[in-house]
Amino acid sequence: MKYNIRKKFEKYDIKIIKRGLKRTSEIFNLKRKILIVTDENIPERYIKEVADQTKESLVYKIEPGEKSKSIEVYKDIMNFMIENDFTRSDAVVAIGGGVVGDLSGFVASTYMRGIDFYNIPTSLLAQVDSSIGGKTAIDFHGIKNIIGSFYQPKGVLIDVSVLKTLPEREINNGIAEIIKIAATQSKDLFSLLENEERTKRTIMPIILEAVKLKKIIAEQDEKESGLRRVLNFGHTIGHAIEESCEGKLLHGECVALGMLYFSSKEAREKIINLLKKYDLPCSYEINKEKILELIAHDKKKYGERINVIYVEEIGSYIEKSLTINEIREIIEKGN
Repeated sequence: MKYNIRKKFEKYDIKIIKRGLKRTSEIFNLKRKILIVTDENIPERYIKEVADQTKESLVYKIEPGEKSKSIEVYKDIMNFMIENDFTRSDAVVAIGGGVVGDLSGFVASTYMRGIDFYNIPTSLLAQVDSSIGGKTAIDFHGIKNIIGSFYQPKGVLIDVSVLKTLPEREINNGIAEIIKIAATQSKDLFSLLENEERTKRTIMPIILEAVKLKKIIAEQDEKESGLRRVLNFGHTIGHAIEESCEGKLLHGECVALGMLYFSSKEAREKIINLLKKYDLPCSYEINKEKILELIAHDKKKYGERINVIYVEEIGSYIEKSLTINEIREIIEKGN
């Protein structure tokens, strides 16, 4: 089964294909020197399958986890590319989850003022969220994604077959981002998540619908000046929890918690039921002062106010502009 979703702002394809890795060279231009950026958890057969289709390739592996989205790792990759004579006609291919994609995209966007970038997301979270829309970034001074750029890939390959190697927790981690999209954009997708058991038969349409919704939003607002801010639902507090929890929670788990702070009672109950279905957290003991300190440095801050997305009713949203003190009151009240 194959889906071809063409973007308007950069005219690149998002291919959703079962067993698509073996067809990478049909989708990407690999007839040149390729830097494959991946992490140590990615199966060697995935890397080899892509590398064998290139004219020439070098592999750079990072340590798994958010700590690799750092200025130090960024500099190491830049040094590696310079030492190996990468030029503007060469390209970067990311094979991995959101960390690999974000870091690789930022590397590609800044090396020689920008070279071609392709993304092969291997986690469900990256497939339905971070691989689409051209956001690239690294963390700095403990602030998530504070240094980055909007840089569209030349193509995205989503091979749903790779999901079978993921542990259940990682699948649920990705489902959290799909819940986020559904809660703000689609009652139908939310109902699908509520009513369907996750099987090989149902995961493809769920991914396709989530990708379509993300694509529609991103292509209308590439630089996040308006509509695209809806995708930040759950992230204002979620990112702060993620930065303060010392790796105890995954990104999607933190977003799951963050959604509960900015939902009406009725919407929150429905979201909680869905979180429980997918073994996602509904509560977590937070350091409120640390959370507020991190939110104060949030990149979504405009002057003294922060724009947050609030869900009153499933399938729709409103945007609110809040002060830190107003967010403090919400946190102290609890979710």
